[in-house]
Amino acid sequence: MSEQYEHVPHHLLHRRVRDIASGVEGVLMAVVNENVSDAPTEHWVELAYIRGASGLEFTTSAANVEPAD
Repeated sequence: MSEQYEHVPHHLLHRRVRDIASGVEGVLMAVVNENVSDAPTEHWVELAYIRGASGLEFTTSAANVEPAD
């Protein structure tokens, strides 16, 4: 099995973004291609880590990230 995660470059990194799934805004801290499987078959997803106003980070699909107005 390969590495559990790898960082992915993103054009909105360190900018204010909105998670379109929840409507929550924050700063995009990282996008990670992460292996979320616990079985022999690997399943990779691109997760966006967003730091909200509270200072806590949450994840969403990288496809759900858009620039905040």
